[in-house]
Amino acid sequence: MKDNWIDKTERKLSKYAINNLSLYMIVCFAIGYALIYIPFTRNIMSYLSLEPSLILKGQVWRLFTWIISPPRTDNIFWVLIAMYFYYSIGRTLENVWGTYRYNVYIFSGMIFTVIGSFVMYGVLSLMGLGDYSIGYLFSTYYICMSIFLAFAATFPEMQIMLMFVIPIKVKILGVIYAVLMVIECLNGGFFIATPIIASLFNFLVFFFSGRKRIGITRQQQQQRKEFRKKVKEAPKMVTKHKCAICGRTDETNPELEFRFCSKCNGNYEYCNDHLFTHKHVE
Repeated sequence: MKDNWIDKTERKLSKYAINNLSLYMIVCFAIGYALIYIPFTRNIMSYLSLEPSLILKGQVWRLFTWIISPPRTDNIFWVLIAMYFYYSIGRTLENVWGTYRYNVYIFSGMIFTVIGSFVMYGVLSLMGLGDYSIGYLFSTYYICMSIFLAFAATFPEMQIMLMFVIPIKVKILGVIYAVLMVIECLNGGFFIATPIIASLFNFLVFFFSGRKRIGITRQQQQQRKEFRKKVKEAPKMVTKHKCAICGRTDETNPELEFRFCSKCNGNYEYCNDHLFTHKHVE
């Protein structure tokens, strides 16, 4: 298995990876929820959303502050459950994939989301709707969903308790969510499909570029590399069959057949050209 682009960049950039990134994400979500639920701070979120038109006018902080926009929910109980769930599966992915790979996955999702917002802004500008507010469409909801899809692809057979009661395999939930998002894209049109595709594009990139590595830990990848290296450096194995007369082997002449002679005293093997013509060893 050859190294892909993630493995190659990891050697140089892994020291910059943020350990326990999921915790920082949860902290950002908690700040976002606090700003939403506290009455006198709700208007602050309007200054932090991902609005390309305002970014181009100098409000560059919006390129980063939109990250605190939490996944959509109105129930504080489910907010806490969701935050714990995403933290749990995020930590699991980081432990299995490695800190660097997980960092690249999360940050690439955020970058693709920003790119998607500017694509939408460009299309709206061509339609004469460049001042239309689109910040509410771009949040971390689908980025969190991409974490779940990655978890489902990595641990498809893992079973969880849906609604704390129904046992179900993660891969089934992953397929259900994927189908629902496809339906949402088809029904919602350009305005809905763009933020969904942009936020989930990191999953598509990772899945198709490293699908053979999904479910394989960094330690297992390293063990495979070391094993392949040892096999490559090891001397060639002794051939299984060799003619006692001409010296030809099954490696040099794979078209030959080799047989042991029952009349020779000892284990003497001959090719089909000398099996019946050789002098028996007494």
